[in-house]
Parts: sequence; structure tokens; C-alpha cells
Amino acid sequence: MAIYLVRHAETDANASRVVQRPDVGLSARGRGQAARLAARLARAGIVRIRTSDLVRALETAEVLRAATGAPMDVDPDLAERNFGDVRGTPYASLGTDLFAPDYEPPGGETWAEFHARVDGAWASVLRVATATPGHLAVVTHGLVCEAVLQRYLGGADAAVARWPNTAVTIVEPPATLRLLACAMHLDDASADGGAV
Repeated sequence: MAIYLVRHAETDANASRVVQRPDVGLSARGRGQAARLAARLARAGIVRIRTSDLVRALETAEVLRAATGAPMDVDPDLAERNFGDVRGTPYASLGTDLFAPDYEPPGGETWAEFHARVDGAWASVLRVATATPGHLAVVTHGLVCEAVLQRYLGGADAAVARWPNTAVTIVEPPATLRLLACAMHLDDASADGGAV
């Protein structure tokens, strides 16, 4: 049994470097990425899907659900960090580093609040994975993936500079990292749904 930790597919806001709003759906390119992800994981043995409630993650998870036939649960605690009043703002217009350890977005979550939420979400993922007779896919967001890596998977030695859209990380519970941020399914050579 393994956990397939997946970042959602691309949105227009990803491509244009805008801080995303919760209701942003996948772009045409993102829908293609989700289809390639689903083709890659269709026969991986995924029997259950857990997803963030943000539209971009829900849409990605739905494509995976259609390919695997696995039931899908929604967990709002798997959502991206709430950047509050800066959502919808181009990164270039911010005048600050959104990811700085001391940055607190107005009307949003502090890092401490975000990490406490992710801690609870990951504990829930581990409980669900233990009770699942097969693999569990978790569709979430880049900062959530990074927080899980750093806080639970020994990530100090394996930090990811950038989590590609639809990147797949495979975890053998509770904390064995088998694959990190792999997006080979987006390469033309592997677009045929090659093995994980």
C-alpha cells in the first residue's frame, strides 16, 4: 500500500504567475496534464482518492477518478495556504516574497496556521491509507506537498525547488519516500501512460 501524493494540474493563473483564488479551474493545458496523469496512474492500483476542495484540485482528482474508478473524498484541510487579500495579484506586483518564513498575508493564514492544518490533514491521510486495501491518491497543492516533504519525509535533504503541476510523489507509510515530484508523464516520450 502506498500514498500517491499529487499536485494539481495547471491553471491559467499558474502559467501567468498570479496568486490563485480558490475558484480557479484548470486551463486547457491543465486538462491535458490531468489526462496524462490519469493515463499514467490508471493501472497503478489506486483504490481511493482524497482531494483538496479547491477547484483546480477537484478537477484534477475527477479526471483521476474517471480513469481509476476509485471513490473520491474531499478534505478542505488539503487546500493550499490561504493567501487572503493578495489572491488574484500577480507575483511581480507583490513587492514581497510570498514564501518568506515571516510573511503573513493580510486576511490569510500564517505559516504556523498553515502547518498546523497540514499536520492534521497528513495525520488523516495516514489513517485513511492504513484502512485502504490498495493505494491512496492524494490530490493537493505545491505548498502542501512541500510541507509534507519537509515535516514528515526527511525533506531537508530532498527539498524540491519547484513542484511541477501533476508531479507524483510516492510514499510508503508512514515515512518512506519512493519517488519525489516526478512528472515524466508530461514528457512527450512518456505520454502513453508509462509505468510509475
